[in-house]
Amino acid sequence: MTGFILRLLIVALGLWLASEWVPGIEVKGLGTLLGAALLLGIVNAIVRPLLVILTLPITILTLGLFLLVINAGMLGLVAWLFDNFTIAGFGSALLGSIVVSLTGWAASYFIGPRGRIEVIIVRHRR
Repeated sequence: MTGFILRLLIVALGLWLASEWVPGIEVKGLGTLLGAALLLGIVNAIVRPLLVILTLPITILTLGLFLLVINAGMLGLVAWLFDNFTIAGFGSALLGSIVVSLTGWAASYFIGPRGRIEVIIVRHRR
């Protein structure tokens, strides 16, 4: 359960950073931020894999760059479902999805496969 909450907070942090850094993305309220993070996780777990399979030929043709479009679409879908979460256009969704992805990628460096924070201690022999 701790891992789930930690990952939810990481996605919420990514959404907050996207709303701060990317013009055209606006999230009003902590509840909306946490709800959007939860819904984005659900959408990425259910809808995104279906879209990746359906668009596999164009993804291969574009050498994987079309996955950025799919990620932007998932973020746009979540924004469409929340009243207090707005995205001005596709460019904002694309940049916002990159910020959210990079935040999750950077944070996953510190989180193990079980969702726990891991500390590695290296001792040098002399």
